Amino acid sequence: MPLWLDMLRTPMAAPETRDLRRLRRIWQVLCLLLAASVAGLQPLMRISGQAAPCAIASLLAATLLTTALYLARKHRADTAFLEPAGEDQ
Repeated sequence: MPLWLDMLRTPMAAPETRDLRRLRRIWQVLCLLLAASVAGLQPLMRISGQAAPCAIASLLAATLLTTALYLARKHRADTAFLEPAGEDQ
């Protein structure tokens, strides 16, 4: 069997569970909110004054923590899924 066909048939990741999907969507929303808040910093500063940078810092911290949590859970799920198949490279 050609290598490309063998790799095509080999599962590369675990199926996404409901919890992982929810966590991924939360992460995506946090990333979009962070990008929008950075892009709209001046209007936010006019509306909320000096609280805007603190809010953006909070969004950044939440995004970083969610990223670390998602990556850890995804890695754990992929490892558990691929180990029985003998794919632990």
